[in-house]
Amino acid sequence: MGRWEPDARGRLTRAALELYLDPGYEQTTVADIAARAGVTERTFFRHFADKREVLFDGSDQFQDAVLAQISTVPVEASPLEAAAAGMAAAAALVQSRPDRDFPRRRAAVIAVNPSLTERELLKLSNVTSAMARALAERGVDPVDAAVAANAAMAAFHVAFERWTTTPDPRDLRELLADGIARFRALS
Repeated sequence: MGRWEPDARGRLTRAALELYLDPGYEQTTVADIAARAGVTERTFFRHFADKREVLFDGSDQFQDAVLAQISTVPVEASPLEAAAAGMAAAAALVQSRPDRDFPRRRAAVIAVNPSLTERELLKLSNVTSAMARALAERGVDPVDAAVAANAAMAAFHVAFERWTTTPDPRDLRELLADGIARFRALS
């Protein structure tokens, strides 16, 4: 290792994503990531518990953004409006990354690896459950809270997939709003 360089975490994230795309997630080791980033394996483990956590590093901030936004929605808003507002905050967070292509490349890595897909679905399920609890704490019937949280998450999931895989020029929040509107139109 040479002279110390700033932003080890960012360099590790970029190196990991590059390697996960080519040669692939399964073929990449922590040693490969550390070497590409110009740090030691020990430094890698100071920042991440394992190589998959590089892809899930923002999960807590994602959930915090959702819950913080739900807490600010007026109490007279419908459960779906509150849940949708939470997911809109998450969409804004996703789009605020300095590397705007990171979410798309991350999604591509996750899509071709079943264990990562499972991890992603588990993380999103945890956010959905937290949303339902937050809505119930606002006085929403628990069943209605669960339905609203799941509907908002489904709309986000569809919007995110459209945003990452199609040339649609709209931003993620617009695609989310479209998904919520489509959900309402189904009834």
